[in-house]
Amino acid sequence: MAFISFIGRVLFVSVFVLSAWQEYNEFGNDGGSTAKNLVPKFSVFSKHITTHTGYQVPEFEIKLMVVGAIALKAIGSLLFIFSSKIGAFLLILHQVLATPILYDFYNYDTEKKEFTQLFIKFTQNLALLGGLMFFIGMTNISIPRRTPIKKKVSKTKTV
Repeated sequence: MAFISFIGRVLFVSVFVLSAWQEYNEFGNDGGSTAKNLVPKFSVFSKHITTHTGYQVPEFEIKLMVVGAIALKAIGSLLFIFSSKIGAFLLILHQVLATPILYDFYNYDTEKKEFTQLFIKFTQNLALLGGLMFFIGMTNISIPRRTPIKKKVSKTKTV
């Protein structure tokens, strides 16, 4: 059973490992295609945050965000494979930060093709987030061992 659990964790994190590897290979001097795609999405996201909350999102290098995402996915995946809750928390952190920025379906009209594609990817990431939360919940459960039930010996009454 433990081996099957290990294989399941490896298959689960393959999504994160493969995307981190691809982003690492494309990184280059300018952050790669991930940084180029992230710039407009992050600016729209920060405008939404400013509009709805009144807080200004501080400006920083998008390359640092990409490096952070690669690190969260790589380290979190490695720890998660070996059944670490810290790895699961790192992957949850990545999902919580990246999903609303990358899959901004809320910026498109429901009639457009982009809305459907982004919404499907958004819900897939929510499913990954749910799986990570389920893992954390299952590791917190301590199953008590069953003790064998002892039959009570009936005593005979003496007169």
